[in-house]
Amino acid sequence: MEFDTIAAISTPMGEGAIAIVRLSGDEAFLIADKIFKGPGNKKLSTQASHTIHYGHIVDPKTDVVVEEVMVSLMRGPRTFTREDVVEINCHGGLVSVNRVLQLILNQGARLAEPGEFTKRAFLNGRIDLSQAEAVMDLIRAKTDRAMNVAMGQMEGRLSKLIQKLRQEILETLAHVEVNIDYPEYDDVEEMTHKMLIEKAQFVREEIVKLIRTSEQGKILREGLSTVIIGRPNVGKSSLLNSLVHENKAIVTDIPGTTRDVIEEYVNVRGVPLRLVDTAGIRETEDIVERIGVERSRKVLKEADLILLVLNYSDELTIEDENLFKAVEGMDVIVIINKTDLPEKINMDKVKALAKDHKIVSTSLLQEQGVDELEEAISTLFFAGSIESGDMTYVSNSRHVALLNQALNAIEEAINGVEMGTPIDIVQIDLTRTWELLGEITGDTVHESLIDQLFSQFCLGK
Repeated sequence: MEFDTIAAISTPMGEGAIAIVRLSGDEAFLIADKIFKGPGNKKLSTQASHTIHYGHIVDPKTDVVVEEVMVSLMRGPRTFTREDVVEINCHGGLVSVNRVLQLILNQGARLAEPGEFTKRAFLNGRIDLSQAEAVMDLIRAKTDRAMNVAMGQMEGRLSKLIQKLRQEILETLAHVEVNIDYPEYDDVEEMTHKMLIEKAQFVREEIVKLIRTSEQGKILREGLSTVIIGRPNVGKSSLLNSLVHENKAIVTDIPGTTRDVIEEYVNVRGVPLRLVDTAGIRETEDIVERIGVERSRKVLKEADLILLVLNYSDELTIEDENLFKAVEGMDVIVIINKTDLPEKINMDKVKALAKDHKIVSTSLLQEQGVDELEEAISTLFFAGSIESGDMTYVSNSRHVALLNQALNAIEEAINGVEMGTPIDIVQIDLTRTWELLGEITGDTVHESLIDQLFSQFCLGK
């Protein structure tokens, strides 16, 4: 495919040691030549690929030196976009990097659209669509585990599994076509209903396996929405600070101090938590606190995990019991805090209310019990399976939706075979399954969807 030459700043805007301006396209070297002056006036277009060169960026109109730079040269197709790529490394100030970019645009390059470098890598066959989406997952990864999953997808682990399933379906479809078009050929094995259902069941089982990983994959990609609830002054804000390892929330012995919802991302044993500290849920006459309580009830309904905090040195109240009722059917860890104080809570009653939920004792003031809590959170959602060597998780909601649609299509095919439907009719559902799986890798995806997906990328990627 032929494209024009694009350019963009590929590093975050702001002050820093280094900033990078990237060019990609057939004229990348020629445009760089117009503004670069190195020792001996050497031309970048005559230099070897995958080399780096010291020099200055000079305004060709005024001959004024704009920046001192190092320029990396990479000739296609051995580049990310499979085009000629030039990366200009300059000082990281806002003014300097923008001046360099403006000079490049003045010489004929076009400002790249968001995600256009990765889009070109996809359109030029360097990566498929699932690998392209993994690039953004890698950028947004909040833990090592999330990064490992994104890296596995970038390396094509998911793509290989999808291609294997599509090939299995394609061979089956081809066999059906031969039987339909050339029934007189004796040397072609007839595609029987038994053979067809065996192939379809294999594909279904593989799709189901991938869908099963989606819950863990979604957690690694987006994080667990984790809400801390409890009566006022049981230690909710102290728990937030202990997990974040910073004083993000105000901690006092005055009930009702937290008036609003406080959010913070934390990394707990490789599991990203979107941690929400809520206002204590209770009846109150304070108008501001009442608004906070209502917001707390709202985020409670949207939570993936509830950390219900009780006070070891207080007797259980009706408010505590109501909190247990409010979180019935949800993933809950019960935290008994302030164990450094005399015991007043009825632990037998707590166990009865908690039922099968994990109970963890802590003294956040003494920094005790936090490790046990972190282990309980990790075990609740991953139970050790995340440590396995196979990191092929489906974490993208678009992929999950397509897999579910493909599962429905292949089950329709299986039902058709079991009901004795003619094979050429069953073929329609098989073809639909093949197409849906192809949308994951981009083999059968529409152009409008491609534009929409890459528009979500950051500029310069």
